[in-house]
Amino acid sequence: MANTLAIPDEIITSKIYLIRNKKVMLDEDLADLYGVETRRLNEQVKRNIARFPLDFMFQITINEYESLISQFATSNRGGRRKLPYAFTEQGVAMLSGVLHGEIAVKVNIQIMRVFTRMREMLESHKEILTKLEHLERKDIEQDEKILLIFEYLKQLEQARKQELDQKNRNPIGYKRNMG
Repeated sequence: MANTLAIPDEIITSKIYLIRNKKVMLDEDLADLYGVETRRLNEQVKRNIARFPLDFMFQITINEYESLISQFATSNRGGRRKLPYAFTEQGVAMLSGVLHGEIAVKVNIQIMRVFTRMREMLESHKEILTKLEHLERKDIEQDEKILLIFEYLKQLEQARKQELDQKNRNPIGYKRNMG
């Protein structure tokens, strides 16, 4: 491999899942990206388990695993004896300290950049959603003001009609016949 390792960002992004409200990558996907066997990756993690607290890495449950499998059109994840481990962004970063080699370092840098871009996109989406919500509130306030204006116009129209009715009505009282 030359100086650059070219894994399309889309491939990395497609291997990031939302489990327990955390963006994670599975051990088998990481092993595939690093070019090592899943069991070798997990061996290195177990040798350095102190570096991987629960907020960095956790084993997914059978329900979570079945839910993931159902999301794939065709499952190539069969044949596992143990449930996979899920690594958060911090866990993936920590892998760079336990996996050695030029490929591992380059892949890790690329994965970290993808996580960063995803976080930036999420922040930008939050800003857009906040602005839309603000505009929607303004629209609601303006709608209420417009309705109030129409209500005032209706009252003015009714007052004008009463005034015209008052002027055009026949006078009450004694009529003199002059003649």
